[in-house]
Amino acid sequence: MHIINEPTAAAIAYGLDEAVTYGAAVPAGILSGEGNEKVQGLLLLDVTPLSLCLETAGDFLSGGGLDDGEPGDVFGWFDGGEGVIPLKDSQEAAEVNLFLRILNKFTAGFCSGFLYVAPTIKKIHDMKMTHALSNKLVNRICKIVIEKVDHDIAWKIFGSGITTAVKYGTYEIIEECISTYPGIIWYNVGGFYLFLAAIKERQERVYNLVYQMSSHKVFAATQLDDEKNENALHIAAKLAPPHRLNVVTGAALQMQREIQWFKEVENFIEPSYKEALNNQQKTPRMVFTHEHEGLLKDGQQWMKDTASSCTVVAALIVTMAFAGAFTVPGGNKDDGKPLFLNDGVFMLFVVSDAIALFSSSTSVLMFLGILTSRYAEGDFLYALPKRMTIGLISLFLSLVATMIAFSATIALVVRDKVTWIAAPLIIATSIPVCLFGLLQFPLLVELVYSTYGQSIFHKQNSRRIH
Repeated sequence: MHIINEPTAAAIAYGLDEAVTYGAAVPAGILSGEGNEKVQGLLLLDVTPLSLCLETAGDFLSGGGLDDGEPGDVFGWFDGGEGVIPLKDSQEAAEVNLFLRILNKFTAGFCSGFLYVAPTIKKIHDMKMTHALSNKLVNRICKIVIEKVDHDIAWKIFGSGITTAVKYGTYEIIEECISTYPGIIWYNVGGFYLFLAAIKERQERVYNLVYQMSSHKVFAATQLDDEKNENALHIAAKLAPPHRLNVVTGAALQMQREIQWFKEVENFIEPSYKEALNNQQKTPRMVFTHEHEGLLKDGQQWMKDTASSCTVVAALIVTMAFAGAFTVPGGNKDDGKPLFLNDGVFMLFVVSDAIALFSSSTSVLMFLGILTSRYAEGDFLYALPKRMTIGLISLFLSLVATMIAFSATIALVVRDKVTWIAAPLIIATSIPVCLFGLLQFPLLVELVYSTYGQSIFHKQNSRRIH
């Protein structure tokens, strides 16, 4: 508690780490309720870098022992070396303390109950806390290493750290290491420089650190070695490791991700290296075609199977919607007009049937476009995913419209006999729509995100690292 009375002197006497540790122990003991009897008499009102307010039940600690204090006194810790100072002993202070006690208990109880009923939110909260604490730990380790003023130690420790970080995509460690020791950017990670290793491992978060550099120095050394004579684009042209290839669903989207990597590196590489030959006399494009031959076939088969299955469903809906337009519920009058022409439910049927026909026809055309595609490498980047996206959306819309048209028909026919038919119909028609959404919606979201969403290559924050 000497630290509370003389914070500046304590930081000098004990060291910064010890001062921070003792300073954190006080609120930790109060919040956990596991401290000794001296801590149990304290109430934590506020924790900020410049103030720590405490209330004692009787005595308060200063210097090395107990000083006289009155019950209900409120003390503040200020950065000016004033120590723990009694602010005011009054009825108003006691009322404020009571209010803060009640507010603190209510807030703690609400948070505990909320986390109890929402385990997913608690899990996210724990992950965020772990991430924040890990960042602080890495920052402190980097400062300790750099304070040693030893190049060999820094090179060995930072190099070992970024080697593991590149493999698992932990870009925060690499960012902190480069900011602390910029020269580590040229550390040899398994025969590759840092960002070239990120290309090889397909770790986009590590690669994105290049956007936080003052200049794109990642491609300064394009020749890797004399044995292979390959540049960065040759590395991007090779097939990704299996564990990174499977982060997206389906061979078609995996092929799309590989093309995105190749295009990204191609945009930064010098033009002369786009047609550079390796020792096997292959350009980067030749290497890409050879390495992804099997994946291209798998993507083609995946697209054909998906499009064929959806085409069957869409064709059935087209048939039903077209037939429904000529066999309207209730039949027609002698003049050919529908019997329920002036009924609002009948107009709902007509509109729904028309939407079902048009959307299902669109879906069939999109899937036919997929089936008749040439399946070139470039088609997997935008053309095929775009057709699949439009086809799935149209198919879902046609299914919804068909269910509405069917419900409207049933309501027109039996509403005079069964007046409560509306509610069961709504529930019944929701079942197939929800099932289709649960089965196809994840694929649709992934298609839209990977094709039209934010690129996986972007500036992650505004911190300049080199």
